[in-house]
Amino acid sequence: MKYGWVFLLCFLLFSGCGENESAIKVDLTEREQVILKEEHGVITYAYLPQYSHTISHFRHHSLIQYLRKETGLNIKQIFPDTFDEHMKMVGQEKIDISYSNPFIYIKIAHRYGAKAFARIVEMTGKDKFRGQIICRADNSSIKNIYDCRNKRWIAVDSTSAGGYLYPLGHFIDHGITKKDFKEIAFAPGPGGKQEKVVLSVYAGKYDIGTIREGTLDVVSDKININKIKVVSMSNPYPGWVYAARKNLDKKIVEKLNQAFRKLDFNNKEHREILEAASFIKVINSVDKDFDPVRQLAERVGMSLEE
Repeated sequence: MKYGWVFLLCFLLFSGCGENESAIKVDLTEREQVILKEEHGVITYAYLPQYSHTISHFRHHSLIQYLRKETGLNIKQIFPDTFDEHMKMVGQEKIDISYSNPFIYIKIAHRYGAKAFARIVEMTGKDKFRGQIICRADNSSIKNIYDCRNKRWIAVDSTSAGGYLYPLGHFIDHGITKKDFKEIAFAPGPGGKQEKVVLSVYAGKYDIGTIREGTLDVVSDKININKIKVVSMSNPYPGWVYAARKNLDKKIVEKLNQAFRKLDFNNKEHREILEAASFIKVINSVDKDFDPVRQLAERVGMSLEE
């Protein structure tokens, strides 16, 4: 049982009230104990908050409805505010199914024993994706990756794959280290971090930004994306991953995997679900698929404990 105290709110009843009728007196100091019953059998599903909660809900609402129907499981989407909160909630067993970037995955696997069981195939038809380095199209001082030296850089988050880790590795491959930037900042606040990077560069607050490929399409209704140019792109690395928290019943994971495998892009109903989620299918996966990300993190000096 969860116990919470709430104010007993009473509203004045206006229906049928004439001007001669007196109002009902309300005592807002009066409290009532409300007992909230925990709902049993809920499987919590969380999309790492790279975009706003509204976009996260829109992208995965139909997918979750499909999974509920196919598996018979009571799956509910929850919305952590930050990347760090998402990770901690996996460790606290408050998130049963994590949908995250591969860098977050190797962290929750290392720290909390989460296990990958599926990964997506991007709309490009590939099971990998890249990070992008962007600047304003009218910024004549930045023509290539080498021009990014001594510039102000805004990244998505220190645990973002496409928005930080992949581009950082790309910079280092070209002889550019973190010390070569005038400033490195991360998108502030909860959720919507990919969009915030693009908007910050668009507004001229930072010279360059790093995002995952596909983000510019997400913000195309907010800004003229023709005013943003992609300076360079990282090598491709393994894509987004579904992971089960430690000790989650294996039967639940298998039910989910079976449902994911049934999704067929050639099926009109399924295509609508997949297009909303921004991938074309879900394939089986295991932990070792993400070793290239581990190797990259080690090469650039990023600890899984940070």
